[in-house]
Amino acid sequence: MSTATIADIARHAGVGTATVDRVLNKRPGVNAETVQRVLEVVARLGTPPSRGRPRKGENFRFAFVLPSESTPFVELLDRQIAQAAGEFRHQHITEVTHRLDSSDPAQFAAALAQLSGSDALALMAPDLPPVKLAINELVRTGVHVVTLFSDVAGSMRETCIGADNRAAGRTAGLLLGRMAGGRDTLLLASQATRLSGEIERRIGFAQVIEERFPKLKVLRTPDLPPGDTGACRALLRFLRGQSVDLSRVAGLYNVGSGSAGVARALESLGLTGSVPVVAHDFTDEHRALLSANALAYVLHQDVHYCISTAARVLRALCENVRGALNVVQPRVEILTAENLL
Repeated sequence: MSTATIADIARHAGVGTATVDRVLNKRPGVNAETVQRVLEVVARLGTPPSRGRPRKGENFRFAFVLPSESTPFVELLDRQIAQAAGEFRHQHITEVTHRLDSSDPAQFAAALAQLSGSDALALMAPDLPPVKLAINELVRTGVHVVTLFSDVAGSMRETCIGADNRAAGRTAGLLLGRMAGGRDTLLLASQATRLSGEIERRIGFAQVIEERFPKLKVLRTPDLPPGDTGACRALLRFLRGQSVDLSRVAGLYNVGSGSAGVARALESLGLTGSVPVVAHDFTDEHRALLSANALAYVLHQDVHYCISTAARVLRALCENVRGALNVVQPRVEILTAENLL
């Protein structure tokens, strides 16, 4: 049996691993000269083993990996994965959820490496070099990997499943920009994050304001600490320390968690309702804040669909199904107090 890997063939042929994969699976998009070069290397080194580990039992072994931080969104994901257990069993999938500490990249990567006994992984992970290396090692050993909601670009993961975060940030900017009226200041709030999804939201927000509302200025707060009380105090300190003219504030975009703290700060300043706030993900907390008029909009994606799609894609990859990566990504939904799910 050949011990050559796709990475070995790519290195000897002087091409990328994606090109080798296309040639081996006879997919279009590779010129004839490159195809011939890859096939010559395959003839010399041998055909790599099939991707994915052979099934050792009745079910596939899938791991869902989430950060250990207890934010409303991560807790929502954990519940949704648990509620999908019956659906997974029907698809002959045994699922285990792992909560890994993302505050230490090396520790997160080491814990990720311990999951090499799984057939496939769906993970929400910080976009950092040690994590990328851990993902790459898992893929090289035959474990299929997809990212959920926040990508780890540059790794060997096979796809990312979730709404376009940059488009979500642009949507937030468009909503607040259109509501600005005669006011000229927008606040951008976020916590310290290593999730590329939240960084992409910030980029998209800044882009659309610069492109479509050049008269508006964006003030980014310092990274808000975790916890509602800490976020509230930090936002108040920033507004007072910067002597922000509250009468000029047209809206606030909260990129990640901490919405309750942000809402509490605005309430203490008498700005609830007059300063529209946009946040992400339809959690129980955000349902209550929408109902209380503390949030104007919540940008949401179908979490259950994403989790189910991740499992479907991973199973198709394990079974070498052609077109396994043809995924319809969820749309960014705009929720208000009038159209709560």
